[in-house]
Amino acid sequence: MLRTALALAVTLLAGPALPPDASLPPLPARMADTGGGTQLITAVAPAPGSTTGRLTWWDRRAGRWFAAGGAEARFGANGLTDGATRVQGTNTTPTGLYALPYAFGIRSAPAGTEVGYRRVTPDSWWCQDNASAAYNRWTEPLPADCAPGEAEHLVTYDKQYAHALVIAFNYDRPVRGRGAGIFLHVNGKGATAGCVSVPEPAMRAILRWANPRRDPHIAIGTGTGPLAVTRS
Repeated sequence: MLRTALALAVTLLAGPALPPDASLPPLPARMADTGGGTQLITAVAPAPGSTTGRLTWWDRRAGRWFAAGGAEARFGANGLTDGATRVQGTNTTPTGLYALPYAFGIRSAPAGTEVGYRRVTPDSWWCQDNASAAYNRWTEPLPADCAPGEAEHLVTYDKQYAHALVIAFNYDRPVRGRGAGIFLHVNGKGATAGCVSVPEPAMRAILRWANPRRDPHIAIGTGTGPLAVTRS
């Protein structure tokens, strides 16, 4: 089971929604929980039904948060939903606060990447079969108990999975039927099936920025009200 949801003390607002002379502290400084590290990614949509929003990556230095970069983000085709109650196959992006266990890609890691990076091969799959022991896991090759129609053959997503970070949604103790294979990856043609995506230059910049010794997390939410954050 996932841990109890923690309510953020603030309303998450996408960067463009704030006036240039806003006196509010940086978004991470207004959050009750940022994962405990000194790096954070925020992915914020204007409303639950939105398919686009803003992604910003932040550094904490000398007790203060500073924006290190940002880009337009894309979300699920059916918007965002509470990660604690999400249903698999709904094309929704789960809101919450999640670790980023490792990166992967069809292409080589950008120079300077420090996070663990796994290269995709023709045998690389992500199992989404609720009946499989490998549910919500990378597998090589595809195990017999994971139906090919219930798994992503990673190498076939040559654009989206050029580079990606695993988002630890439903990952440590997977709940069957909640969802599998949620990543931060390169944009495809439009909205995602539940992942968060950004342009390729931004994805490469994030991989060069992320430092595992600084425990980066991602917080996904909306700008319409307080966000209930589920920690895996």
